[in-house]
Amino acid sequence: MAGADDLLSRPIVLVVALAIISLLPFAFMTVTAFVKIATVLQIVRSAIGAQGVPSNTVVMALAGALTLIAMAPVSDKIVARAGPLLTGKGGDTAGLVQRGVEAVREPMRDFLKANASDVERARFFEVARNSRAPEARASVAADDLTVLVPAFVVTELGEAFAIGFLIYLPFLVIDLVVSNLLLALGMQMMSPSQVSLPFKLLLFVTTGGWGLLARSLVSGYR
Repeated sequence: MAGADDLLSRPIVLVVALAIISLLPFAFMTVTAFVKIATVLQIVRSAIGAQGVPSNTVVMALAGALTLIAMAPVSDKIVARAGPLLTGKGGDTAGLVQRGVEAVREPMRDFLKANASDVERARFFEVARNSRAPEARASVAADDLTVLVPAFVVTELGEAFAIGFLIYLPFLVIDLVVSNLLLALGMQMMSPSQVSLPFKLLLFVTTGGWGLLARSLVSGYR
C-alpha cells in the first residue's frame, strides 16, 4: 500500500512508530483492566496459601485473557475509528500517525474517565495543577490523560485491595478454625497452614471460585 511505502521511506517516522509499538505492553498493563484483574488474582493465590500455584505465568496469562474480554468494547471503538486510516491510500505519514493516536486516545479517555472514581480524579486534577507554574495551571483540564491515568490506576488498585479483603475473610476463618482444633487436640507441632490448605482448596473449587471471580472482574467495567 502507498501508506506502508510512505512509512518505510521515512526512517524517522518509522523509528517513532516502532517506539510507540514498544510502549504497548506498558500501556496494556497500565491503562486497561489488567491492573485490577492481575492484582486480584495474585491476592487470591496468596489467600489460598498454595506456594507458587498457580504459577506467575498462569496468573498473568489468565489476567491477560480476562483483560482482552473486558476491553473488547473499547477495542471495537478503536478499530472503528482507526480502520479508515489503515485502509486509506496516500497522505502524509506524520499526519496519519497523529490521526491514529487521536483515534486511540479518545476511546481510551472515555474508558478511563468512566472507571476512575470522582475522588481520585479530583485529587490528581489538583496534583496536576499544583505541579505546573501558576500561569500554566489554567491549561490543565479535568479530563487530561495526565489526570485520568493515575486516577484510574489508583482507583483500580483500591478496588483490587477491597476485593482481596473480602476474598481473604473466608480463608482466614478456615485458618482460625483449624488452628483452634489443632490446639484443642494437642497437635501444636503440626502446621495449621498445611492442614487448612486442602479445606481452602475444597471451598474454592466447590464454589466455582475461578469462574465467579472472572465473571465479576470482567463485568465490573463500564
